[in-house]
Parts: sequence; structure tokens; C-alpha cells
Amino acid sequence: MPPPLGDIAHLGHVELLTPDVDGTVWFFTEILGMTEAGREEGSVLLRTFDDYELTSVVVTAHETAGIRRTALRASSDEALRRRVRAIEESGRDGRWTDGRAGTGPTYVTTDPDGHEIALYYETAWYDAPDDLRPGLKNQPQAKPRQGVGVRRLDHVNYLAASVLPNVEFVEHTLGGRPTEQIVLDSGTVAARWLTFTNKSYDLVYTEDWSGSSGRLHHVAFATDTREDILRAADLCLDNGVFIETGPHKHAIQQTFFLYVYEPGGNRIELCNPLTRLVLAPDWPLVTWTEAERAKGQAWGLKTIESFHTHGTPPLA
Repeated sequence: MPPPLGDIAHLGHVELLTPDVDGTVWFFTEILGMTEAGREEGSVLLRTFDDYELTSVVVTAHETAGIRRTALRASSDEALRRRVRAIEESGRDGRWTDGRAGTGPTYVTTDPDGHEIALYYETAWYDAPDDLRPGLKNQPQAKPRQGVGVRRLDHVNYLAASVLPNVEFVEHTLGGRPTEQIVLDSGTVAARWLTFTNKSYDLVYTEDWSGSSGRLHHVAFATDTREDILRAADLCLDNGVFIETGPHKHAIQQTFFLYVYEPGGNRIELCNPLTRLVLAPDWPLVTWTEAERAKGQAWGLKTIESFHTHGTPPLA
């Protein structure tokens, strides 16, 4: 029996590793317009203006770029316990830890590819200081005065040695719903998009061409409008941030996008998916073929080679 819908409430925060903490924090605060929420254990806590929790991104110094942890908030303490039991019954290892970045007791496990997944329920709601107090009481924080002003952490796209075992773990153990996928002519599932909410996707797994495990393709942040993404492209151009591809529109999920590399080397997507929701409880899995993907993005832009080869940590 599949897990009940809603045991995982939403994507909470991610911990990104970087060999250039100052550069990475500069990018998130000055270019994306995020706010520093605190520092702990050598890490910098950052937040978008519309995330209600204390932390959206944890930036941690490391010898290479990459992702250490993805934190998912459960919808209740009972839901958290149910997912932990399901993980343990599936035979995966896990452990309880003290929460960090504003979270309470946290259960840490890994997906089959080795990406660290943390589940929690208790969390600190953000209390804005006077200089960031919003004009509307139903908004966590005033909109930023600088940068793009990204609204929220939107999704994580992992690279995986094999997609299918990972997405089956998310579906059968955590309760994620698949919405779209790419299936090659060989029958191999090359990518699959999954959601815990009525957003069209929260997590994505893409086949790593190198066969490596545990790497990151990108982390994405949602903007209010497409015009924000055009502004982001100009800001990156003016400030020497490498633009990989876009602005343009994806065929899969129809997201308007811009991909850049932050100074530490991680790929970051600025996306505007706010107009597309999956409301149907019986949404059929949409499958794209190899030939259909060869046509490129929605308006004909061909997918550039680095989109298939760049990931973090970089290959030796």
C-alpha cells in the first residue's frame, strides 16, 4: 500500500557545501536577495523572504561543492514517526539527531544513491526583526531591497547512478507522487519528477552520465514573475556570475528558467513555476521519450552539453 498523501508536508531546507563560503553567501544575499538568519557550527543560515521557517539554505565550508543534506518537514509528529517506521521496515539505515537550522528532533537517512535525507516536524518559525518587519502580517518578512528577491526554496534535482531505485524509495517510503519522467529507448528511466504537495515537483532524480553516486545537479529558487528571472540574468551578467543557459522555458513541467553557477561551483536555478499546480489526486505520470527530448526545450532551445555533464562535487 502506498504511503498516505501528506505525511511529508514540504521541502524544508538544503545544506550546500562550498569551497568559497564568502562567495556563496555573497551570491545568495546580494544576487538572490536572501537574508542571513544566523550562524552555527561553522555554517551560515540563509532564508528567502517568504519561507516561514527560520532557514531555507545552510551554507557550509567544504573542500568541494555539493549537497550534504535535504531536510523535509513532516506534517505532524505522528506522520514523522510513520515515515521513520517505513524507512526502517524498508531496511535502510537511519539515526535520530538533534535538529539544526531551527529544527527539532531529526531523523537522518539516505536514499539508495547516498544523498542524505533528514525528516523533522518541530521547527522554528521566523520572527522578523524590526528592520525586516513586513507591512502585511501574513507575510514572514519584508521583501528584500536588493537582488532578485527570490520567494522560496522550490526544488532539488539530484544526480544518481540509477534513477529508478531512488524514485521508488521516495514514492514507496516517503510518499512522493511522480508527475513526469523521461524514458530512453532502452527502457531506462533517465529522470523522474516527484511532489509531496500540489506543486508539480519538489524532488527530481536525473541519471548521472558518469555512473557516480550522491552528486547534485541543481537547487532551485522560485521567483514571483518571469521578469524577475530576466532581472536575475542582468544581475549575474553585471556581477560576473556565470550563466549556463536561459532564460527560457522548459518543456517538462513548463518552468521558465535561468541556470547559473554560484561562486562555489553549485548549479542554481531561478525558476517561475508559480502558475502550474497538480491538483488532481489521480494525476497520470507523463512520460517523455528520447526523441521528444531531443527536440530541446519548449521554444526550441537545444539543451547544452554541460547540462548533462556538470554536477557537484566535480569529478576527479
